[in-house]
Amino acid sequence: MIYEKQEGVPKFEAKEYKDKVKNYVVLIPIINEGGRIHKELQRAKDNNVSEYADIVICDGGSTDGSTDSTILQNLEVNTLLIKQDAGRQGAQLRMGLWWALERGYEGIITIDGNNKDSIEDVPNFIKKLEEGYDLVQGSRFIKGGKAINTPFIRYIAVRLLHAPIISLTAKQWFTDTTNAYRAYSSRYLKDERVQPFRDVFMTYELLAYLSVRASQIGMKACEIPVTREYPKQGKVPTKISFFKGNKDLLIILFNNLFGRYNVKKMH
Repeated sequence: MIYEKQEGVPKFEAKEYKDKVKNYVVLIPIINEGGRIHKELQRAKDNNVSEYADIVICDGGSTDGSTDSTILQNLEVNTLLIKQDAGRQGAQLRMGLWWALERGYEGIITIDGNNKDSIEDVPNFIKKLEEGYDLVQGSRFIKGGKAINTPFIRYIAVRLLHAPIISLTAKQWFTDTTNAYRAYSSRYLKDERVQPFRDVFMTYELLAYLSVRASQIGMKACEIPVTREYPKQGKVPTKISFFKGNKDLLIILFNNLFGRYNVKKMH
């Protein structure tokens, strides 16, 4: 089914292999992740993740064959969403979040599709949502978490720059703020003070904004331990280029700090 572009939501196609089965959904944004996404989905299958949440791929337009419907269905994917519009990760997430809310999920977990994260920890996020938390941030840096082969520059950037700025903005301490492995309650995403469906969120703005808005408006936020493992050798799987990507990220962080994505300042 094709969903035409609307305000704050890109045009996209939904290939629904199954109806809504669970109250929670795992959204996995990808673009040309190759075998990495298949390995991640196999880990999910081996750990019975689909018994806790529906698994949905939010594809940015992959051309590498990784979104073959037969493969995805064998790996227990519930639905494939394919963005057919402008924007990068932020647009993929807006597509997925909008579709998930329309489908009536109570909570939404997001995780990268490059097989760096412990997808087997999905039930722990659901537990926190059921305890009444609205934002549950995965962290490799708290007790019980594991940071394996984290590149030194990435470690320093997160710990000394990104996390302090996000924590200052949120008025709550967070340790692993670049980590997209997290969960949101539907109540949080539907709150009129949040409004995630805006075209200003094209790249990484939405992740930064949703990291801080929950605690700013008095909702409950927490961290839980997760594992993030980088490959020992070879290219680091990331979509952020070193110089331009990090410069753009800093601009987003400071726009977020000064409330430029907040609804009241958008009008």
